[in-house]
Amino acid sequence: MNENRIRQVLEIEKRAQENYEAALKEAQQLPTLAEQEAQEIVNKARAEAEEEARQIVAKAKAEDEVARILAEAEEKNRQLEAQTISNFDRAVNFIIDRVTGRE
Repeated sequence: MNENRIRQVLEIEKRAQENYEAALKEAQQLPTLAEQEAQEIVNKARAEAEEEARQIVAKAKAEDEVARILAEAEEKNRQLEAQTISNFDRAVNFIIDRVTGRE
């Protein structure tokens, strides 16, 4: 009976040692796993930030393009307005000259 108890104690000690070694091995791997997970988080955050930056730049370029087109349209409008006033003055003078017989 005593021999049985010794075997049981030895078996329990053996399992305890195995559990200890497994826990130790897992504990040694935790820093590496944590570092890998942290790197994945950093990479994901970087990718998201880069994508957001690309979208902001694209939006800014589009807004710049809209502003440029609007400025060009406004300039063309000013030129047409000036030309219209000039043509109107010439047309009025032409009509006055025709009516007064100066032509």
